[in-house]
Amino acid sequence: MEESANTVNNERKKRSLIIGGIIGCILICIIVAGYLYYRATRVSTDDAFVEGRVHTIASKIAGTVKTVRVGDNQAVKKGDILVEIDEIDYDIRVKEALTALDTEKTRLFEAESKLDAAKKQVEEMKAAVNSARANEELHEATARQAGIDMNRAENLFRNEAISRERFEKTKTGLDVAEAQLKTAREQVKRLEASLAAQVSLMKQAEAVIRTQSAAIKQRQTMVEAADLNKSYTKIVAPSDGYVTKKSVEVGNQVSAGQPLLAVVALDDLWIVANYKETQLQKIRPGQKVKISVDAHPNAKLSGVVESIMAGTGAIFSLFPPENATGNFVKVVQRIPVKIVLDTDANRENILRIGMSVVPTVYIR
Repeated sequence: MEESANTVNNERKKRSLIIGGIIGCILICIIVAGYLYYRATRVSTDDAFVEGRVHTIASKIAGTVKTVRVGDNQAVKKGDILVEIDEIDYDIRVKEALTALDTEKTRLFEAESKLDAAKKQVEEMKAAVNSARANEELHEATARQAGIDMNRAENLFRNEAISRERFEKTKTGLDVAEAQLKTAREQVKRLEASLAAQVSLMKQAEAVIRTQSAAIKQRQTMVEAADLNKSYTKIVAPSDGYVTKKSVEVGNQVSAGQPLLAVVALDDLWIVANYKETQLQKIRPGQKVKISVDAHPNAKLSGVVESIMAGTGAIFSLFPPENATGNFVKVVQRIPVKIVLDTDANRENILRIGMSVVPTVYIR
């Protein structure tokens, strides 16, 4: 009886072991199948970091720092004043530029007045020259007629047809007409010379006006440059973000181009994931990505593959590999993949530039 009971118990144990083994095999198969399915539908890497836009804020002018309006890690809006440079020197330069501009405008006004006077004189001289030329033509006609009368009088006097007194009177008339013609011609020459001199003065005035106009444009440019430099005394935020790397304090003497602080825009972040080249076969732009953050284990972000870099990270390093010399050791290369976050994925601003993340690309 006892032997029968033992036999039954042994059979039950064997059956339990067999069933347990079968169940274990099934579980192992399920786990392996799940793992293989996971590997076939997802590609993941822990070599990934948060990237973003870091705006280095530098002074465009030299001067003394008058005010620093922000502190470390402070949130700022686009257009907020971050730092103010003492503007006294630049106010003086603006005033000097405006004074120089007013001086050139005064000179231009004087040159325009001289030009107007010269033009008026030229018109008057032209009228005088025309009148003198008309007078010259009149005396030329009178002299011609006097010459004709003189020839006739000589013939008549030779034939004793007129008296000597009349002959002498005719001769005197010719002499007077020729003298008047000479005077008229000299008057024309004198007036023409005066007209030429006045035209020359008018052209000089026009040249001065052109020079002054160019000088005014140059002075206006200098005023604009002075105003622009004065505006640079107020350094503003180029975008929304957070202040980092602040190295400026009130009273510091800064030079043009000197970095003062940085503004990090947290509303425009992305992920750069360095996938192995053996993982890139099925990664394509547009594929969905799930992202876990080391600093926030409970946070699950989503994104999309935007692009794949056109080269490995090593090839763009400061010292790219040169495999033509020495012993070659094959190393699996990594290629950066840019992943953009979905809209509002980082609405709580939990991400910071440089954070480590683990992106998982859904390739199916």
